[in-house]
Amino acid sequence: MSYYKVKGTYDVLPNEAKNWIALENYVRKLFKTYNYGEIRTPIMEYSQVIHRETEMSDMVTKETYNFKDKANRDLTLRPEGTAGVIRSYIENKLYAAPGVTKLYYIGPNFRYERPQRGRFRQFMQFGCEVLGSNEPTIDAEVIELAYQTIYQLGLKQVSVQVNSLGDDASKAAYRKALVAYLTPFKDQLSKDSQIRLEQNPLRILDSKASEDIEIIKYAPRPQDYLNETSKMHFETVLSLLDTMHIPYEINNKLVRGLDYYAHTVFEIHAMIKGFGAQNALGGGGRYQNLVKELGGPDTPGIGYAFGMERLLDALNQEAIELTDQTTMDVYFITFDDLSRKQAMKLQHQLRTQFISSDMDHLARGFKQQLKEALRYDAKYLVIIGEDELKNNVVQLKNTKTENQEVIPMDALLQTLKERLNHDKI
Repeated sequence: MSYYKVKGTYDVLPNEAKNWIALENYVRKLFKTYNYGEIRTPIMEYSQVIHRETEMSDMVTKETYNFKDKANRDLTLRPEGTAGVIRSYIENKLYAAPGVTKLYYIGPNFRYERPQRGRFRQFMQFGCEVLGSNEPTIDAEVIELAYQTIYQLGLKQVSVQVNSLGDDASKAAYRKALVAYLTPFKDQLSKDSQIRLEQNPLRILDSKASEDIEIIKYAPRPQDYLNETSKMHFETVLSLLDTMHIPYEINNKLVRGLDYYAHTVFEIHAMIKGFGAQNALGGGGRYQNLVKELGGPDTPGIGYAFGMERLLDALNQEAIELTDQTTMDVYFITFDDLSRKQAMKLQHQLRTQFISSDMDHLARGFKQQLKEALRYDAKYLVIIGEDELKNNVVQLKNTKTENQEVIPMDALLQTLKERLNHDKI
């Protein structure tokens, strides 16, 4: 019997994992630069954390993995990161700390949707949540951080698409106007949008159905219904982006895919060959009521998320390397049991100092060992033969310069530390 991976999932093989690790390390370094702390939440939550009465997005109503545990409790695999982070923020009383709380996360999420390029049923996201501030400076910082995330990677023509849905009052006024505009077209809308018209009409603006696109072309804009407070907030955010020279475009139809968004929403785009018009790599926005809905204090928040599969695909399309392709410092070449035993001893010394190394474990000849060393692109060869054992030395060869020299065995560790540090300069 043959076994296969679950539909919509994938294996990350060793030659691919290095890129994942490099991206994760890059993300952690960037978040640290902005003073964000990492939070790790479970991949499953009690269903009521995800399935809230106020959240009627397709992601929640159609795409979640729901199941009962052995105690008949309803659980849901997280489809996105924000709800679990907010639950943890409340449960662990992180709101009691003074000032603004800045959190970031990296981890898998699960959605039952049609698998396609860059979209899987199990997928990795990284993102952030900032809680405790209504100031537009935080909106601008989060957008800046999202922008820098892909700009610093070297992707081309990176830009921000941004919109404002306004506060609760503005959003309610716009919702009313949008429903009034769309109702005469109800029978012409797609089936999904006919349902959305009753439940969450703003989501129709994000529809990709051809019949909807033509109708919403002349729909009222959210910005036309912003009250003075919301308008001032949005104008300040845009002014701050101008100050930081972050390119942006106001997209009047941008609403994002979740119902809890209010005020600022945004997406980060880059021109990627082969991606066509689908060049949004991540996005997010502000939410005002989510913490309160989950039982916490009345606390505003803002965040964003990036899909790592899509971002890695974009980097691959643009031939951008995240890692040094050399993956090994030293390869030991041996000839018999005694030389293998000595290589094991020396290897142990090197590895305690995080000098990467390997050796042959199949008792193969010199040519096969050399071939494997080249396959690993090892920086140095350490050759231990009969004469070297007698004289307590090794042959150390630089594979790039072809320079080969005799080194006392007890000096190998220090010599390699010096050489490898010099190579990094």
